[in-house]
Amino acid sequence: MLRAVITALIISIGITALVGILTAIDGIKSSINKNFSNMGANTFNIKNPGGGRKRRQHGRSVNSYELIKKEEAISFVNEFNYPGTSSISANASFASTIKFQSNKTEPNVMVMGGDENYLKVSGYDIELGRNFSAREAKAATNICIIGKEIKTKLFKNNKVPVGESIMVGAAKYRVVGVLKERGNASGFGGDRLVIIPVMNAYQVFNKGNMSAVITVAVNDVSKMNMATEDAKGLFRRIRGLKAYEDDNFEIYKADNIANELLDQLQYFTLAATIIGFITLLGAAVGLMNIMLVSVTERTREIGIRKALGATKGAIKSQFLIEAIVICQLGGLGGIILGISIGNIVSSFVGGGFIIPWLWVTGGILLCVLVGVISGIYPAIKASKLDPIEALRFE
Repeated sequence: MLRAVITALIISIGITALVGILTAIDGIKSSINKNFSNMGANTFNIKNPGGGRKRRQHGRSVNSYELIKKEEAISFVNEFNYPGTSSISANASFASTIKFQSNKTEPNVMVMGGDENYLKVSGYDIELGRNFSAREAKAATNICIIGKEIKTKLFKNNKVPVGESIMVGAAKYRVVGVLKERGNASGFGGDRLVIIPVMNAYQVFNKGNMSAVITVAVNDVSKMNMATEDAKGLFRRIRGLKAYEDDNFEIYKADNIANELLDQLQYFTLAATIIGFITLLGAAVGLMNIMLVSVTERTREIGIRKALGATKGAIKSQFLIEAIVICQLGGLGGIILGISIGNIVSSFVGGGFIIPWLWVTGGILLCVLVGVISGIYPAIKASKLDPIEALRFE
């Protein structure tokens, strides 16, 4: 019994690793798709990828793309006349502390600079208050719009934030709006976000390495490719690029960014599958060993059954079913544990509750396969025992 329980636990750990990680990945995929669909399938960004990425120009390697200056972004927005909405934004800070009176957040708040169109093209909605006006955005006014999580942490007892002054880093801003709850997707501010006028971001947070981001939402999604080509041609002209020169910027579509993130998750899926199979392989070896020991210990029992008329098939079925049952018990525990752990991880990134039926079914079939492979040899060995020799055992 002890050996059987330990083996079932080993199998359970393998299935937990497999189902748990894959459930978490499915939850993360769901969260990514949901948050990028909020941005809209009709949007694209012109931005500097940064991050030390290299590109080729004139046959040689260039360290990184050039920063997009705010003047270039302003020129683009003013000249781009394709039917749609254009916006300028800039990441002012990834890790700021926001204060209101004696309350403050952790230093993990994203501060974004945006113009009057930023909320529209980014898929954010206002719950309380209002958006920036065009005049406020251009005048670099010290006003801000806060995410739902900032409101919850700083303004207790249902206090209305609109009209109150908060400290964003070392600068004071008046709250004019609160965003509707959105969820904290990986790579985005989500609800832990403060939006300030983009010109104010350049004045207060600019350290010389702030690159503007141009976001365009086209009115007709079927003409997305035409709009991106027009945008590329215009921005090349603004940057003074010659026909033979490569682009020194990149255009990202919202669905392309999501697909890049989803592609990265494939490596985690592969790693989870390998870990699960290695664990199950070890469990299969252990189970086969247990069944062989069981055949030896129960030799007299097998002899009595055969003396009473049990056939080879009956003996073989007995030991084979025992191996499969041990695997199924371990697999059932692993599936329950894996789904629970996977959904806990998924909840942290805003994913919903997921039951990965494909992996659950695969886990059950895998456990049956492990049980058959582990039990077939001991079952055959038991069925071939001579009843007289078996009765003499011990």
